[in-house]
Amino acid sequence: MTKPGWPDFYFARHGQTDWNRERRYQGSRDIPLNETGRLQADSNGELLRFLLEEAGADPRAFKWYASPLSRASETMERMRAAFDIELPPVQFDPRLIEISFGEFEGALHAEIARERAAAQAPGERDSSYWHFRPENGENYADVADRLHDFAEELTDHSIIVAHGGVLRVLRHLVEGADRAEVLNWEAPQGVIAHFVSGTMTLHHAEKTWA
Repeated sequence: MTKPGWPDFYFARHGQTDWNRERRYQGSRDIPLNETGRLQADSNGELLRFLLEEAGADPRAFKWYASPLSRASETMERMRAAFDIELPPVQFDPRLIEISFGEFEGALHAEIARERAAAQAPGERDSSYWHFRPENGENYADVADRLHDFAEELTDHSIIVAHGGVLRVLRHLVEGADRAEVLNWEAPQGVIAHFVSGTMTLHHAEKTWA
């Protein structure tokens, strides 16, 4: 259900990592960007600058938030490099860290799907997966609780760089998208999501990567 009062904000998922490319459970492990991810982050910075210019918005009036994991913090750093003005400092918020997959982290999606029936692979999940918690990990309801708490200080004119699982939960909380839909949605990299009046619009950079 949509939370009343969600402000308008921009969101970017971090660029690609080797574990993303290999389709491994990454979660809260601090896996760095690969070269493709760095190029995606650089291009996202140019895209964000264009979107703000098109909207007549001053990037110095925004609050800048990022997950403290290095793949998100480096993405944010590279995006900010597209601006030739001094920007407000980035607030690194642990509530934006990716969902923890606990014991699954480092394993291939296909490997876990074969071994653990309850651990549905992306594309095969139903709404019950929202409450599935791997050993020593979190479920998506836990992430929703974190984001509800984070939203208390979120205002218009905010820019967030975080993770695919966070973006899935935001779609459910802000847009009211069905849980099963967002759990199976492949949250894209190299794009900017703009949430306006409870609706998400994805903006794609023109560049492509191998």
